Amino acid sequence: MPHPNHFRNKLDLAVIPMTFFAFGVNHKTAPVELREKVAFSPESLVDALISLRETTGVSESVIVSTCNRTEVYALADDHGAEKISDWLAQYHGVDLLQLRKNSYLHDQKHAIEHLMRVASGLDSMILGEPQILGQVKQAFVDAKNSGSVNGTFERLFQQTFSVAKKVRSETDIGANAVSVAFAAVQLAKHIFSSLASTRVLLVGAGETIELVAKHLRDQKVTQISVANRTTERARSLAEPIGANVLTLSQIPDKLHEADIVISSTASQLPIIGKGIIERALKQRRHKPMFLVDLAVPRDIEAEVAELDDAYLYSVDDLQHIVEQNVAGRQSAAVEAESMIAQQAQSFINWNQSQESIDLLKEFRRGSEAQRDKIQQRAINQIKEGKDPEQVVSELANKLTNALLHGPTKALKDAAQNQDKESLKVLSKILGLSHDVE
Repeated sequence: MPHPNHFRNKLDLAVIPMTFFAFGVNHKTAPVELREKVAFSPESLVDALISLRETTGVSESVIVSTCNRTEVYALADDHGAEKISDWLAQYHGVDLLQLRKNSYLHDQKHAIEHLMRVASGLDSMILGEPQILGQVKQAFVDAKNSGSVNGTFERLFQQTFSVAKKVRSETDIGANAVSVAFAAVQLAKHIFSSLASTRVLLVGAGETIELVAKHLRDQKVTQISVANRTTERARSLAEPIGANVLTLSQIPDKLHEADIVISSTASQLPIIGKGIIERALKQRRHKPMFLVDLAVPRDIEAEVAELDDAYLYSVDDLQHIVEQNVAGRQSAAVEAESMIAQQAQSFINWNQSQESIDLLKEFRRGSEAQRDKIQQRAINQIKEGKDPEQVVSELANKLTNALLHGPTKALKDAAQNQDKESLKVLSKILGLSHDVE
């Protein structure tokens, strides 16, 4: 983290009066102990946004807080980054130096691109994971509810959601499985036309099987049984998903009911042998059975693969698929980065156009105010009986002088300072034919 005096880089958005910042910590920069301390619960987010606005004076803000990141996006003055980091440290009672050491800061175009990368899943622990987009959308809704979003962030976040959707629909960033649990479920879809009607037996109750169960539920699978050495652990996994609970000793009698068997235990010896599978297949009248062994050492005897109608995959088989898919996602990420760069520039162009519109409005208001003042004075003079020709002549002179005052002063200042670049710009704006060398 740079020293506070070097927080702001000189980038190509200097024309924007307020600076766009992205300040935060994530799984790449901070240990879980620090991430836990600076995380916001959903219930506290609105109050936190109000506190941020009142404490730092940011113009607009959105806070994204997940298990892997806490980020503050803000539109603020040039000292905004320092104020935001100070506020975050104070709000959560963490050491400011530790926070800055483990955090990152982006501003202007870099910050816009970072937001779009986050929403598109390019900055996630698992490249291309889709959940983060929903989390960013919820953070935006919370910010709107707290009154922390106005026109600029409304436009920015809607454009961010649009590019994230485009990345997902037009690239293969999320098309391939990059975890063995997800790969197991995706592979099953190649064997069975629809997983929703299949019956699944999960052997084990650890984190891997828990993740498999989640992916199965995402595929609308409802007929799941969980077998484990201890039924208490199996029940804690099974109850939330409405699954049945079995002991390991019940597997031989129940195995024929399963279309899909996925196993991951810490057993040192195989739990399911070739003979058990043979009997199950006979009872199934050789209806195909898909088996995935995610355990090391193996839970399912390797000889099972020799049986007709038994499709057995080991963790090594799936790991090979995962490695290929990771490479595929990384290739898609390059394409996605190009999309994001284009969309970030598109937002910059829009924001700059808004700034030019505001400047034109201000210039017009000022000119019209000068006109109205001089015009009213002329009307009053005519009413008082002053010669109309003299009044009109005086009005023309005063109006000319008033409108030329600003450009004349700018030209004199540029000439005195030998600012040739400004002289060229002013000459072009004022339609002067004189070339400045």
